[in-house]
Amino acid sequence: MTLRLGAARTWRLATAAGALAALLALSGALEFLELKSLDLRFRFRGPQPPGSPIVIIAIDEDSFDELNLTWPFPRALHGRLLELVSEGRPAAIGLDLLFIEPSLLGPDDDQALADAIEWAGNVVLGAAFTVTEGDLGRREDFNPPLAEIRASAAGFGFVTLTTDRDAFVRSGALRRPHQDGFQESFTLRLYSLARQAGLPAKPLPATAEAGINFRGPARTFPIVPYYQVLDGTVPPQAFRDRVVLVGATTPVLHDEFPTPFSGHTRMPGVEIQANLLDTLLQGRSVHRTAPALAVILAAAGAVIATGIAAAMRPIMALLAVLAAVALYAVGAYGAFVGANVWLDLVPGPAGAALGYGATVITTLIREQREKRRLSRFFSPDVVRAILTTRGEEALAGRRRRITVLFSDLRGFTSLSERLEPEEVVGLLRDYLTAATAIVFRHGGSVDKYIGDAIMALYSAPFDQPDHAVRAVRTALELQQCVQALSAQWAARGGGALRSGVGIHTGDAVVGAMGSQQRLEFTAIGDTVNVTSRLEGLTKDFGAPIIVSQTTYQEVGGLFQARPLGSVRVKGRELPVEIYAIEGHEARRAPRVALEAKVTIEEQDVIVAAPLLDISRTGVAVALPPKPIGADRIVRLTIELPDLLRPIEAEARVASRRDDRIGFAFVGLRPEVAARLDEVLARHGTPPGSPARGSDP
Repeated sequence: MTLRLGAARTWRLATAAGALAALLALSGALEFLELKSLDLRFRFRGPQPPGSPIVIIAIDEDSFDELNLTWPFPRALHGRLLELVSEGRPAAIGLDLLFIEPSLLGPDDDQALADAIEWAGNVVLGAAFTVTEGDLGRREDFNPPLAEIRASAAGFGFVTLTTDRDAFVRSGALRRPHQDGFQESFTLRLYSLARQAGLPAKPLPATAEAGINFRGPARTFPIVPYYQVLDGTVPPQAFRDRVVLVGATTPVLHDEFPTPFSGHTRMPGVEIQANLLDTLLQGRSVHRTAPALAVILAAAGAVIATGIAAAMRPIMALLAVLAAVALYAVGAYGAFVGANVWLDLVPGPAGAALGYGATVITTLIREQREKRRLSRFFSPDVVRAILTTRGEEALAGRRRRITVLFSDLRGFTSLSERLEPEEVVGLLRDYLTAATAIVFRHGGSVDKYIGDAIMALYSAPFDQPDHAVRAVRTALELQQCVQALSAQWAARGGGALRSGVGIHTGDAVVGAMGSQQRLEFTAIGDTVNVTSRLEGLTKDFGAPIIVSQTTYQEVGGLFQARPLGSVRVKGRELPVEIYAIEGHEARRAPRVALEAKVTIEEQDVIVAAPLLDISRTGVAVALPPKPIGADRIVRLTIELPDLLRPIEAEARVASRRDDRIGFAFVGLRPEVAARLDEVLARHGTPPGSPARGSDP
């Protein structure tokens, strides 16, 4: 399928596809796929070791078992943990735990934790945002730690994580508006404290939210069980100059979220905080490009793919679009890995898919519509050739040498007077269907139907070297068709029917012609007028088939013909020599069996086959290994004995049997014919004797 869209139609389709793709990107319909594409980029990149000295003290299942405690742990126990960790002089300590309500063990328990926080001096506490939906609408509350606990802390910040529409965590808020000001995050407080302690730290991103550049799946950062710090298994010196995060990693406490690396297995919230802190300290925040760029990419992808699909064959266009998409994907991945830039990956390819698909579907619909229109005039092979090789340019009006055939029924008018109109329509449909099939079988094109008459063209829209021969063969077969149908119609009460056929070869302007509202494929010129007059002369001369001298010269001696003299046709000053074609093709030419090799070249395919016999009009060879379509024009190279140079000629497939295939020469050049006569004479056939012969 290569029916081309015009430039204007391509531009309209590209504009529509681009607008639709831009609308999809703007509406957020592609966002879910885009989020997943970011996850794939993380996984293709693979895990990386942490860049900052961060360690996690995990409240895990083993700690519950070893301490034999239920949740929540006594706050004095957390205080004891802080004292041990502080002995190692860490850069900062973050408690990813909430102390927003008084301890169940009483004020002394809260005070013990407060004293430990004051003694450490570099502890950041967690706070939480909560959202409630009520009759009065949505309400957001901020829940800080108890006043007596946070009083001695280095700071506190919210630990509430931001989730995308698929519940994955890919970014972390650094500040959130609350009441008349802003609240800073837990991680941002730790960043400031670590920087004050002298840890290397890059500048913060200018945005209020940072894309987390995850180092890897769960347990990428060093993890120490909570109980091992308390029992001394892990000494305080292990935390020197490090940022220590304390939080729950057990699934029982439900502080887990899916992330790009973890997928649906989830990652503890404290590890997500560690990834976010590392991202800030290392200056590796993932920066997403502006939403407007995604819209532009979607529209551009649609427009480019539409142009490619309109200019190339579907498979080649698909490969080109896929190559462009792959190149863009590589660039987007390189931007992510090399510059931490999140360039939207989905909108461009989605737009390209939309543009390519819309163009292919539109072309397919137009092709089917065009195929139905063209099938009225051309054989299926010609329709296929128009659609797959030339497109609409094959139908453009141009001057060319053609053969025109006019065929009319004799006696159909009187027959129609004796039958009901419905019967007449049915009989006419039977005849025109059979006649059209005959025209198509010989490679002709039906120009039009005029009642029971048919006008057919040969060597249009594509060149046919033997167009006159094809037209005469069509006329002969039409005679047989009418004879067979005449017997059937006579049985219904009608009389005998005959067919008159006129054939003329000459120049004409051929192509799609008509008004702006409707075009038809036709031929215009004196050649058409002469052919119509020749068909009318079949009544006067009593000859079923009359051809002009130019047609007779084209067919050579392939058919039995008798001259009818010179006649003047209406609308033409010069007389026309005419001939009557009698019966079928003339007797077959005598053949000579020779041992030789024949090379058969059809388009880009070349095969060889042994010669079986040769005549003045053609050759027969053993069936070649590759099938050759019926009525195809091929190039033959025949290496005959006693000839220094092989005979080269064009030929048409004329016959086929189980073990052999026959070719008829087309337009045999005089010098080639002379050399062929020489060979035939040498092997027993008089030169020129089969001048009126036929195909092998």
